[in-house]
Amino acid sequence: MTIETISPAQAKILVAQGAALIDIRERDEHARENIPEAHLLSLSAIENGDRLGPFDPFDTVIFHCQSGMRTTQNAQKLADAVDPAKVLLLAGGLDAWKKDGQEILADKSQPLPLMRQVQIAAGTLVLAGVVLGFAVNPAFFLLSGFVGAGLVFAGISGFCGMARLLEKMPWNKR
Repeated sequence: MTIETISPAQAKILVAQGAALIDIRERDEHARENIPEAHLLSLSAIENGDRLGPFDPFDTVIFHCQSGMRTTQNAQKLADAVDPAKVLLLAGGLDAWKKDGQEILADKSQPLPLMRQVQIAAGTLVLAGVVLGFAVNPAFFLLSGFVGAGLVFAGISGFCGMARLLEKMPWNKR
């Protein structure tokens, strides 16, 4: 089954006509920036069995994420979560919505999304390990290797120790 993608302008019209707009990003991403009409049902919640509805075959549900990648990769999972409703994907996600000049709610006082924090921390540690390895002592290259091994482990296992540590930081407590 192929699931259609629609433009932000088309989505805005359908939402005005009663379609449900669902944001599948995580809670921290949604808190920082979201589409006013969107309801939050994160992909991880859907994977844990959470559902919206009930829906009937005449309902329309539009899913969106940040760039459209997560919705495209998980289209069938999303369709199953709102079955038997008609499912559409917002092409380009929130990024396209903003580029199209549509309204968003932004709260820059919210911390950066956790995965962006992990990327910043990991990149900083790798860069520091390389610079210190060349400038001070080659043993600092182990820092870069340790971070790389942690990222590989996180990718394979789904457990990211750095993310768990960062979520306990005071700036992420709300």
